[in-house]
Amino acid sequence: MSAMLLVLDLGNSRFKWALTDGRAWTPGAAYPYGPDFAAALVAALGGVAPPQAAAFVSVTTPERVTRLEQWLKVRWGIEARRLSASTSALGVTNGYAQPERLGADRWAALVAARAQRAGAVCVVDAGTAVTVDALDAGGAFRGGVILPGLALQRAALQHGTESAGVAPSATGSCLARDTAAAVAGGTLYGLAGAVDRILDEQAQALGASPAVLVTGGDGARLLPLLRHAAEPMPDLVLRGVARLSGVEVAV
Repeated sequence: MSAMLLVLDLGNSRFKWALTDGRAWTPGAAYPYGPDFAAALVAALGGVAPPQAAAFVSVTTPERVTRLEQWLKVRWGIEARRLSASTSALGVTNGYAQPERLGADRWAALVAARAQRAGAVCVVDAGTAVTVDALDAGGAFRGGVILPGLALQRAALQHGTESAGVAPSATGSCLARDTAAAVAGGTLYGLAGAVDRILDEQAQALGASPAVLVTGGDGARLLPLLRHAAEPMPDLVLRGVARLSGVEVAV
């Protein structure tokens, strides 16, 4: 029996996880950290079969990273491996002047995207922040952008103006007739328009029509509004973590 690997993505506002042995892929629900991260880990992982190894990427606080490492050590005796971006890996080369400064989650997504597409590809990861990253046909990461996601945009409007609060799942309209719907529609359609424009610029720089892969918690809301042909690709970061850990999982 193949060893079971636990992969985790510690994001800005929540963490995601999956289990894989290279054949089966078992994703878990995304969990908010809450006031007690250890309690959230129990809720998310308390019922899973013990893995033999764990690897993760993180953009969250050092305190949460330490808590995760301690929890895995106590729970299963696992020394978790934290991954970071490198100069090159699995057919992808890093275009950052300081390769280690690239977010490990973005790096993992690019590695997974390269496994999925041999040609040029752009990865849209729509989470708390939205990233749009460009990979050319030779596997070189050419760069990308970071912009605030839906929740951040809506929170900024609520904080800086007298606008009403908007539910995270709200879609709104471009012909809204109340303030909350106007905020919902403006942020969602505005984000889609920004991503389309960024994809235009990246395609021009790549000199090709790249495949566009969309992942992240708000990906399903963003994807139908994009004018670029795009494909949903759930768990792209986690699948990249598995590949960087030596587990060849199908994307």
